[in-house]
Amino acid sequence: MQQELKLRIISGVVLAAIVLLATWYGGIAFSLLSALIGLLIYYEWSTITKLATEQPVANAIGWLGQAVIAVAVVAGTLEYSLLLLVLFFLIAVGFVFTAGVSRWFPTGIVYAGLTGIALSSIRGADSVGLAAMLFLFAVVWATDILAYFVGRAIGGPKLAPKISPGKTWSGAIGGAVSAVIAGSLVAYFAFPQSVLLAAPIAFILSVCSQSGDLFESFIKRRFGVKDSSHLIPGHGGVMDRVDGLIFACFAAFLLAELFSLIKGGEITSLGAALFGV
Repeated sequence: MQQELKLRIISGVVLAAIVLLATWYGGIAFSLLSALIGLLIYYEWSTITKLATEQPVANAIGWLGQAVIAVAVVAGTLEYSLLLLVLFFLIAVGFVFTAGVSRWFPTGIVYAGLTGIALSSIRGADSVGLAAMLFLFAVVWATDILAYFVGRAIGGPKLAPKISPGKTWSGAIGGAVSAVIAGSLVAYFAFPQSVLLAAPIAFILSVCSQSGDLFESFIKRRFGVKDSSHLIPGHGGVMDRVDGLIFACFAAFLLAELFSLIKGGEITSLGAALFGV
């Protein structure tokens, strides 16, 4: 047990250092990290849902899709990466209806591909993107940490007992409140003119983060697995570590697109779209 804890701490510190350094540098460094996360998520998804072993042809198409999407993400071509995502999603849906492939195939295409696209788009290459990414991290981490401790301290009615028996409504509320506080603090220093807007955005992202956590728990329970993989020593898989971040980055990306449509004109980063800078 002591050895496992030590391994968990070491791998956690190394991962945190890599992520924070890539976030700080942005640009190609963070795009590479985003693309890698997307590819690893697809690997775990295809393993959990048995696509890799039971539907190898469809899975090969899925890998091709994730590979070209990853290249587009690293190249920084948001429009092309989204077009490729839609293309391979439609191909996957075609496999479902014509070849009897599992419905988890097209879901995995979007789940993995959009993660890489959204993360890279949020960070971008400027200081506004850095602040937006730190805002997102603060919301997700505050949600995750405080939901656990508040839930343990207060207890009470279960949030979704059939999916994740350990989660409570008190933890969910505590996580959301802490996310609003953490997000507002980041916004106060990075986007002082938009602090009031930051609070509802943080709340939405916190709810989405907790939904992402429940979604992954549902998938693992549905297929009878404990961890998404064993890629991270002492921690399980990539999906186990970024489940909340995945749905939160989806929501942030979609909110940014919505805000850009409302405001009109060219939006250069998520921070600019969400916080009007």
